[in-house]
Amino acid sequence: MKYVDEFRNPDLIKKWQDHIQSKITRRWSIMEICGGQTHNILKFGLNTLLPDSIELIHGPGCPVCVTPISMIDTAVEIALRPNTIVCSFGDMLRVPGTDISLLEARALGGDIRIVYSPRDVLTIAASNPTKDVVFFAVGFETTAPANAAAIVAARDDGLKNFSMIVSHVLVPPALRFILDAPSTIDGILAAGHVCTVTGYRNYDALAKTFNRPIIITGFEPLDILQGIYFCTERLESGNVAVINQYKRSVTLTGNLIAQRLLNEVFVICNREWRGLGIIPDSGFELSPAYHDFDALRRFAITSKSSSKKSLCLAGQVLQGKIKPTECPAFGTSCRPDQPLGAPMVSSEGACAAYFHYASHNSNTQRLQI
Repeated sequence: MKYVDEFRNPDLIKKWQDHIQSKITRRWSIMEICGGQTHNILKFGLNTLLPDSIELIHGPGCPVCVTPISMIDTAVEIALRPNTIVCSFGDMLRVPGTDISLLEARALGGDIRIVYSPRDVLTIAASNPTKDVVFFAVGFETTAPANAAAIVAARDDGLKNFSMIVSHVLVPPALRFILDAPSTIDGILAAGHVCTVTGYRNYDALAKTFNRPIIITGFEPLDILQGIYFCTERLESGNVAVINQYKRSVTLTGNLIAQRLLNEVFVICNREWRGLGIIPDSGFELSPAYHDFDALRRFAITSKSSSKKSLCLAGQVLQGKIKPTECPAFGTSCRPDQPLGAPMVSSEGACAAYFHYASHNSNTQRLQI
């Protein structure tokens, strides 16, 4: 496929594998932030192409995985009220809440619908004027502009029955949280699609503060290996910097139109992350001008989330402290068909990646080099 095959070319993969081998003189640990990168690392067996002295650590860059239980419980409570329709992307339906998931709430009679775009939710709201239609909006800076645009469109169209559960989170504060804790992380592969929106000026201060190279990296095998090469090159030379590997999509300043839209619709707030706790200034909430579309303000929420004892160690997985296979529940009491935690549910979750690829070698699309 044009524009994909080029980044899976075996000859180029071998070239960059050799470049990495030529640079390594000691052990290095590199965290890839995005769950999409984690899945492709395991799907294509890129970890098997690296020298043993490079350890890849999986980060918290899965929006479904870091959505807190309290938000799941809120969506469930709203969905079970009369005359409401809750819309969500498919991954969210199976994420466990305190007692039940959205999928289980649908089995109990809740009107819960899978959508593929926030615009779909506006269509549903316009077609159901007597019902409250709520969109469960999760994600990083990548998906926030589309959700902001939906809010503006709802205002312009006069949709009074549309609102949004906003659970957006931001990457740089999470990076700061992780790097500020004791860890063995030497370098970072940052998420290219996030920086397509935000640019990467905010990463310079992080790199300097924590003395770690940060490489803005894409998602195809060649992108990831190039990112690892640039990271190890900087580590070996001791020249900490931010490097943009994903130049075909990312610029220094990012998408200024999208940023203006985000600044209009959202304000920065403290945000709870599943498994990590509350991280200051790490999320978006609706600005005062758009409070009429805030589902948390529209509905008087009564449910209270509680911590249940579980074998699930998703929090440690999301912080890169353990591999998914080190969790005692992995592959036994926690599987994609009966998940204990969100990382086993999401298409970007590290546990799901290990289950589908690392522990099932026949599913791994090894690159022939």
